[in-house]
Amino acid sequence: MRNIIKTITLAAGLVFITSCSDFLDQTSPSEYPTQNVFESVGYTEFAVNKLYGDMGQDETYSQYIPIVWGLNTDCELVDGLGSEAYNTSHQRGAMNYNVTPGWANLAKLWDAMYGMIENANVIIEGINNSPLLTDEGEDGTSIRRFKGEALTIRAMVYFDLIRFFGDIPMKMESSNPDLSNAYLGKTDRDVIMDKLIEDLKEAAELLPWAGKTSSYTTERVTKGYVHALLANIALTRAGWAIRETAKEGYETAAYSDPVYPTQRCDAQTCEAMYKLALEHLSIIIKEGPHSLNPSFENEWYLLNQLKLDETYRENIFEIPMGMGITSELGYSAGVRANGFTSKYGRNSSGVLKLTAPYFWSFKDNDQRRDITCSNIQLQEENNVTKEFMLGNAPFGIYVGKWDVRKMNSDIISIALSVGNDKWRTGINCVRMRYSQVLLMYAEVMNELAGGPDADYEGSANGLTARAALKIVHSRAYDDAHKADAEAYVNGIANNKDDFFKAIVDENAWELAGEGFRKFDLIRWNLLADKIKQFKSDYLTQMKDEANGYPKTVYFNYTDDSETTIDISSVTWKGIPAGKSASDYDDEKSFWGSERTTSDPKQSQTNLPSISSGLIGDNVPVINRYLLPIASTTISASNGVLYNSYGYSN
Repeated sequence: MRNIIKTITLAAGLVFITSCSDFLDQTSPSEYPTQNVFESVGYTEFAVNKLYGDMGQDETYSQYIPIVWGLNTDCELVDGLGSEAYNTSHQRGAMNYNVTPGWANLAKLWDAMYGMIENANVIIEGINNSPLLTDEGEDGTSIRRFKGEALTIRAMVYFDLIRFFGDIPMKMESSNPDLSNAYLGKTDRDVIMDKLIEDLKEAAELLPWAGKTSSYTTERVTKGYVHALLANIALTRAGWAIRETAKEGYETAAYSDPVYPTQRCDAQTCEAMYKLALEHLSIIIKEGPHSLNPSFENEWYLLNQLKLDETYRENIFEIPMGMGITSELGYSAGVRANGFTSKYGRNSSGVLKLTAPYFWSFKDNDQRRDITCSNIQLQEENNVTKEFMLGNAPFGIYVGKWDVRKMNSDIISIALSVGNDKWRTGINCVRMRYSQVLLMYAEVMNELAGGPDADYEGSANGLTARAALKIVHSRAYDDAHKADAEAYVNGIANNKDDFFKAIVDENAWELAGEGFRKFDLIRWNLLADKIKQFKSDYLTQMKDEANGYPKTVYFNYTDDSETTIDISSVTWKGIPAGKSASDYDDEKSFWGSERTTSDPKQSQTNLPSISSGLIGDNVPVINRYLLPIASTTISASNGVLYNSYGYSN
């Protein structure tokens, strides 16, 4: 699984400029002129692998993007409540939509991402000018595949930048030595996405499917990821977005800022983008080697074990990380080890949290709830590592998808060896799952066919929207409860609007914590509405003594030493009939205690602070989910960059 890490490390010193040595005037491989690099398959591969290495930076896909930059939504929250939610110089305030251009991490991400784009541009230009490009042998095949990888990675990076910042500079060529082409102003994001779509069409012709070539595992971008990314970009292109200025011919949302309107493209363009998405999603479903792992739990177990799923390949692309070197998944996000523990070491795991209404929303017997939501944390007591139930923390549920208890012994050894110092898990950052493909497909088919049960030209062998949704939803249930899952999907009304709402719900149940939901809600123009709904749901459920949150939960342990909680025993919905509190080993004051506490901090202080810059009482710009460009970036731009959406420069 980690072979690519070796070549990434080797590639770290590869540069693309001519340099002179003062030691006998020799030229090392790392000092090859650009043209020489791309006349060699080996050195070109080093250059491409450096792109993968760049994705392991904290500022990109090791920490910032998978853990922080997809917050806040209706179910995912940054660890910033109360006064901390207004801290403009920290992620706690920034992800609550209270941010200023002075936040240092803005520039760090911007620089790192454009650094990756620059490297990709060098590679693409180098390959385009390489004699190997037209070679009919193995070298030609390899070099063309490398181009496909560079095109795809560049598209992924640009797409993420657009989702963070909106309109940004589009730079599709390497920088001149005199930097004459380095300072560019903003390009309309629609223009950029149109270019990315064309690039990905080319890449799809150049790359193999995962597993069809030994070196192309799901740790590299492959044909499946290209098709899925293209579909995602097409749906975003068709979706809603806040604009710097109104665009003629675009539809304006009812809930929109008067100066910076929330708009989407005209109906004809929307339909064309949906058809484009359908084309590429159908290719994956019909031709690709990807399918759902029958076990949702096993899907996440394998990730925690640092094992690639070579059977189902549900993770269409997962960015390779290095154990002990990169990735804070399982450290900054996941089940928390609160303080050093003798069994698992420690982690912080507090950055990314889930909400009580989200936990409450799951259908009975949906196994994703207890895998995704962790209401326990690990602590040391009398030199023994124990599980402790969280109390009245409705906005502090940990993400159980990354779980130190499921990690392999090598990872645990690293955690134990560093004591209280920071460590890195090596867990890959997943950028696309097959379940996402099915959910996007269900969305597109429902829209184009006018409902969940009709076929549409270009479908995947007649797979309907309802059938696609049923595949995802049913996977979450064991054999004894499959009928319940199918009954739920079959019971969704046969109309487009009701079925779309079901897709939105399924998106949350399936993908929460993975950094995708925020951007889906934005393109649906549901981000603000869903956050408002989550807040309302919390108050309703908290106040409902009969059917809402319990004041106390009771539970049993799996062992006589009471170190491990039996999650299946927890009385989330009240003590079952025929049982009493005395039938349980332990209890904990829970979310419903907010009803009678003398200090209702959760409802009166924390709840109003959540996403306060987006849906608070004094929101300066409606739907301002985009982040500002950093002041330092603007000051270094030779006057071509500026902030919009009411942000200062």
